[in-house]
Amino acid sequence: MTNIRVIQPSWDIPKHIQAFTTLRTGGESLFPFDSLNLGDHVGDDPIAVANNRKRLLLSQNLPNPPIYLTQTHSTRVITLPYSGDNLEADAVYTHQPNQVCLVMTADCLPVLFCNKEGTEVAAAHAGWRGLCDGILEETVKKFQSLASEISVWLAPAISQKAFQVGDDVREQFCDVDPQAISAFKADPNEKGKYFADLYQLATQRLNTLGITQISGGEHCTYSEKNKFFSYRRDGQTGRMASLIWIKPQI
Repeated sequence: MTNIRVIQPSWDIPKHIQAFTTLRTGGESLFPFDSLNLGDHVGDDPIAVANNRKRLLLSQNLPNPPIYLTQTHSTRVITLPYSGDNLEADAVYTHQPNQVCLVMTADCLPVLFCNKEGTEVAAAHAGWRGLCDGILEETVKKFQSLASEISVWLAPAISQKAFQVGDDVREQFCDVDPQAISAFKADPNEKGKYFADLYQLATQRLNTLGITQISGGEHCTYSEKNKFFSYRRDGQTGRMASLIWIKPQI
């Protein structure tokens, strides 16, 4: 099977940690889900989605089939291995090898976490609502390590230049953290509208927690159409996945 293309983080973590974000190419879904759509909730052919997930599993040598969450912009985090039946969550944490933490996005911000020793990892889906409500904080609470020993990669998301929001969104962030105001730029063409920087908002929240080793944040899912799905750009579209897991140390 031909390897699918992925984006790997550039960060200083132990070599036995595996992490990446998929691109939209390399699958078998048809327009408008072309082609490596991994979301089974967007109206795509279920057989194509299942085959794309199998392709991800085999092409990237995943140690186990990952759990695909039902993401609802909540602040719920589940720990793997997970034996329950409630998959409504927006982050996944584990301290065990071969447990794949996965979140899906198409503009929202995927955030991957790893502690210094490479014994704890997590993945979070941070849309503006989950980010505002505290999904990153709830994910970090799962870690036994100190926040200062956690590294974070901000995987591909919509950039500030393409993410217009209303004043209500700005106010909600500023009510929680006044410094958030610096992450919003007024839209000169539309009164009461702002361009929000998810990468900056996430960095502010992580810094407040004591996490300073942060990388990524250079992509824009909206403008890089050949690489990424974008809900805001296309409406009906597919989903990428961001994954992280611990390989057993021999």
